[in-house]
Amino acid sequence: MSKKISTLFLILAGALWGCLSLFVSALSDRGFDSKEIGLIRISLCTVMLLIIILIRDRSLLRVRLRDMWMFVGTGIISVTLFSYCYFTTVINVEAGIAASLLYTSPVFVMLFSAVLFRERITAQKIAAIVLTVAGVALVSGMLGSGSALGPLDLLTGIGAGLFYSLYSIFGVYALRRYSSLTVTFYTFLLGTVGFLFMTNPIAVIEKTAADPIVVPMELGLALFNGLLPYLFYTIGLGHTDASVAGVLVAVEPLVGCLIGIFVFRESVNPAKLIGIALILSAIVLMNIRLKRKSAAAASAAESV
Repeated sequence: MSKKISTLFLILAGALWGCLSLFVSALSDRGFDSKEIGLIRISLCTVMLLIIILIRDRSLLRVRLRDMWMFVGTGIISVTLFSYCYFTTVINVEAGIAASLLYTSPVFVMLFSAVLFRERITAQKIAAIVLTVAGVALVSGMLGSGSALGPLDLLTGIGAGLFYSLYSIFGVYALRRYSSLTVTFYTFLLGTVGFLFMTNPIAVIEKTAADPIVVPMELGLALFNGLLPYLFYTIGLGHTDASVAGVLVAVEPLVGCLIGIFVFRESVNPAKLIGIALILSAIVLMNIRLKRKSAAAASAAESV
């Protein structure tokens, strides 16, 4: 797969994740809490992907027991704990501040990648991360808002960024041995197991049965904010440095901001516009780096 395609997949993943507020708002208005919404998303994703794998190639379900730690990492440690921390922060503080804390994740990815995968911490990576964090802070309204966070809110907010970043780290190990479909399926499966310890699935089923109109919302949430973006991200991650992937998916808060402006009629101010420009600049900066690496690789191949 070319670098351009993998980059496109990563950006698509971030854009689809950025649409989360549309589905969460609709389901929340119907009486579902954040943990129930998390269970709905991940469990339906598991079923959808299982059907795809059973039709396409059942051998993709085969994994070695000794490798399950990778999927515990991507599923329970990353998806489940990230969701818990992020939704808790969103409930307790402003959603924009929660988004800002979530996008400390590229910093964690860069640090973990440097230690575990010996990825170089270049000036370009650092500049892209600084642009991303500053952009997200401006888009979300955290800079200049004067909002004060309690210790627990700060802990859960940064915890969301930490657990979010760990999907990239555990995912790199898993993709060395398994296909993107296999990695994504077992991530969903273990993520569902994690959520089953956090909420009551019977209550979710009863609420859905009592209000069938939510079924399309639940399916949309699972498909457009779960299955597709996780597939796009996992495929892209298999062909891109983890630290680069962590920056490219930062279009998520950008899309979230645009949805807030045009769908929920949130206010527009110069800080948001500057933040959008900074996030786009970070993505362009990482793409320049990717193009240079591809050109260098092509030149080396021609000289052999």
